[in-house]
Amino acid sequence: MAEREQRRDRREDRREREENPEFADRLVAINRVSKTVKGGKRFGFAALVVVGDQRGRVGFGKGKAKEVPEAIRKATEQAKRSLVRVPLRDGRTLHHDIEGRHGAGKVVMRAAVAGTGIIAGGPMRAVFEMLGVQDVVAKSLGSQNPYNMIRATMDGLKQESSPRSVAQRRGKKVADILKKAETAETVEA
Repeated sequence: MAEREQRRDRREDRREREENPEFADRLVAINRVSKTVKGGKRFGFAALVVVGDQRGRVGFGKGKAKEVPEAIRKATEQAKRSLVRVPLRDGRTLHHDIEGRHGAGKVVMRAAVAGTGIIAGGPMRAVFEMLGVQDVVAKSLGSQNPYNMIRATMDGLKQESSPRSVAQRRGKKVADILKKAETAETVEA
């Protein structure tokens, strides 16, 4: 009996979470596509959407349908299923510089000091805004296709690692990892 009540409570919690949108979404691209059939052309729409909680989780999705709102809904659903967590420094920027690739698309992302803002173009800007990054400098090299730019950005963000995870992986303390990074910076300067 108690187990059944717990299950009902979990279902209600899930329903409340779905009703209260904790995710923001951004429509990046909408494309009209056509299919030639015997009687002429049939038009449809393809949508590319980026979704994030603006606190370190982001995902993207694409959807196709006969109507624009349905395509956007499908893309949003897919984006929510493909969320990834990205560690952020002070909740505002990246921990280190990263390079991401997908196909002919290549993006370079650099951590920035407070007050810099988001210096990135188009689709990359949408990803950073939905991620919750406030200071970053990014450049897209190669493909200008929004699908490839977003995939390259996500590839780079998946490579991001925090000092805590690096220390844990190496079996050291966070202070040791940060100390080595600081001494390397002072030697370069």
